[in-house]
Amino acid sequence: MDAELQEIQGFLSQYPPFNELPEEVIEDVTKQVEIAYFRKDTPIIHFGDYINDLYVIRSGVVEIHRRNGELYNRLDEGDVFGQLGLMTNSKVRFPAKAIEDTLLYCIPQKIFQQLYDGYDTFADFVEVEHHARLRQTLSTTNDANDLTTSKVTTLINRNPVSIGKTETIQAAAQKMAEEGVSVLLVMDSQTDAKDEDSSPIVGIISDRDLCTRVLATSLSPLDEIGSVMTLEIISLDHNAYVFEAMLAMLRANIHHLIIIKKRLPIGVLESADIVRYESQNSLLLVNSIFMQNSVEELQAISLQVRDSFVRMVNEDANSHMVGSAMSVIGRSFKQRILELAEEQLGEPPIPYCFLALGSMARDEQLLVTDQDNAIILDNSYDQDKHGQYFADLAKFVCDALNKCGYAYCTGDIMATNPTWRKTRSEWEACFTDWIDNPNPEALLNSSIFFDLDSVYGRLKWAEHLNSFIVRRARKNNLFLACLARNALTRKPPLGFFQGFVMEKDGQQKNTINLKRRGTAPLADLIRVHALSVGSRSQNSFERLDDIEEAGILPKGRAQDLRDAMEFISMVRTRHQAIDVENSIEPDNNIEPENISYFERRNLKDAFQVLSYAQNLLKLRYHATNKFA
Repeated sequence: MDAELQEIQGFLSQYPPFNELPEEVIEDVTKQVEIAYFRKDTPIIHFGDYINDLYVIRSGVVEIHRRNGELYNRLDEGDVFGQLGLMTNSKVRFPAKAIEDTLLYCIPQKIFQQLYDGYDTFADFVEVEHHARLRQTLSTTNDANDLTTSKVTTLINRNPVSIGKTETIQAAAQKMAEEGVSVLLVMDSQTDAKDEDSSPIVGIISDRDLCTRVLATSLSPLDEIGSVMTLEIISLDHNAYVFEAMLAMLRANIHHLIIIKKRLPIGVLESADIVRYESQNSLLLVNSIFMQNSVEELQAISLQVRDSFVRMVNEDANSHMVGSAMSVIGRSFKQRILELAEEQLGEPPIPYCFLALGSMARDEQLLVTDQDNAIILDNSYDQDKHGQYFADLAKFVCDALNKCGYAYCTGDIMATNPTWRKTRSEWEACFTDWIDNPNPEALLNSSIFFDLDSVYGRLKWAEHLNSFIVRRARKNNLFLACLARNALTRKPPLGFFQGFVMEKDGQQKNTINLKRRGTAPLADLIRVHALSVGSRSQNSFERLDDIEEAGILPKGRAQDLRDAMEFISMVRTRHQAIDVENSIEPDNNIEPENISYFERRNLKDAFQVLSYAQNLLKLRYHATNKFA
């Protein structure tokens, strides 16, 4: 092997994912490598272009952007990019640009595929590294808090803006206005790049400096910025955590902190960035909800729900954690709205319990959701005396929820519908009728109302009603058979040869709806098993614990169902989070060609688990019963 190939092999051997490969494999890869050079500020790959290589950065710096131009990542020596496009539809998903003179090693797609298929360590690395990867969904993750576990780089959303030290104060003000920033780094282009003890940053100037040091002292705007800039530079390495940044800013009593990588600035952190970041914490959001004093204030704060959701997903919270947090947030909005309703309408004339139904009751709520709710009224309820109050209460709550992002239910399963405002005894009679006479309408209602939880008022009433439902349903084999048959109507999207079956019409044609074809039928069949064993749990994962303990499934099948629910749920949450980050209205539909091979392979496995579980459901409850 000649000297150049030896140099390439030696370089690749230092960096993942190549450093885990056998030496002879790296040698073969080296022989296929092509070299490309890109000058500073030159595009490397464009969004939507076909991609034929995996790129390894030999030297230089490369920026990866989202399709909307927003900075996604900054890479340097030893980093790789292009793997997402190679693993999906061979098209560029994230465009790349050289921001310094850059030398790249290009590994052909054919070689990439051989390594991907042949070596798990290689496949695991490229799957885990790209942004659209499935987040280690089947492993236990720590609670996503965050000042102590998140790097400062997560708060940087743009490159720092700089200006030369000989420029004027006026030029600095103009540049701040043009770039829409409140601070500039003052740079010295004469700094010796080889001097490891020197830095090109000689100062920093903020809009506050312009006010206090220029306008307040009547300095000429034509003076050099060196006369007013702050000379003491406070910086932090890019590997530092958010809490370290906060401490550094508090210690130095500063509002701007420069983030450095290899002596060069990659961003400027503002104190407002940390405040904004912490405002996305779901616990703080819940606390803020109860501090709002009007529906309009709640509507304004509801805009933070999506940020909180994205943060949890990006910090590797599992689907149970995300679903629980989003459900708590939704309940908190309902609770505060009900408090405001009572302030406006006066004390309720009789006791009541406001119910959450469906995914919120199961602690499985995500972003794409509508409102399902109802009211349990005290048995002393009199329509003539009390009807108007609760009609007004329901309208106030449902209208306010709609303003806060929880859309009206298209099926009218809301407390504004008089059908769903019943006394305690009327609700028991209603469920008795649904269970004893399982006609299609009763089964449809059962799939919604059998997941119920209290939100406000006499909370124990919901527990009592749930206990009544479980006792009644557990004894009725005909009802369980019919409910099981109903749970089989939504099939997983697998064809005869285990390819994906797409939606055939509508706006979401040629996609897979992960809720309709995945999480919803899983929740349906888990509910049937849970009722049969007398489980009073609401959450699907907690119901599976009760089902497993009862021993009604073959060994290992409950865990298979957990894994399938977790995997499909996390692909769904990841998809919604990426939509939000790209300013796209989130939905439940994915295009299989736009997800990784890893996700496609494991989604098929999860849908296979669902298919097997549905067959078992049919056999266990004799779900071909003519009454179904």
